[in-house]
Amino acid sequence: MQSRFESPVHEAVLNMLVAAGHLRDRIDRGCEQHEITHGQYNVLRILRGAPPDGYARCDIAKRLIERAPDVTRLTDRLERQGLVERTNSTRDRRLSVTHITRKGLRLLDEMQPALDETFRGLAALITPRDALELSRICEALYRPEE
Repeated sequence: MQSRFESPVHEAVLNMLVAAGHLRDRIDRGCEQHEITHGQYNVLRILRGAPPDGYARCDIAKRLIERAPDVTRLTDRLERQGLVERTNSTRDRRLSVTHITRKGLRLLDEMQPALDETFRGLAALITPRDALELSRICEALYRPEE
């Protein structure tokens, strides 16, 4: 009789991928209610925490949860919606710097209650101790090799 999985690691990886997809779907539904994508939400979240002089495209790309092939296109759509603005860097005029607008901050504030509810629902499913252990395991998986 053959096992369903090649190893416990194989089973764990598949379970993490299924769980990540499930969580992403929940977050995507919340984003869709506000007419933005998960990727756009991620950019807004990054820019909310940016220093006063904003972030260049490469700085945003480094901080994304999921690598987006075209950060410029993401920020273009956000700019058309009035959620971000771009200016030329004072240090290097060839460099475009992106800032979140007041409208973008208001949108994040509007989205927060639904996200809080999602996290409360997840907190009911796992203990704080298990959450810390899961974080430790995930960080071990994506920690750069030393």
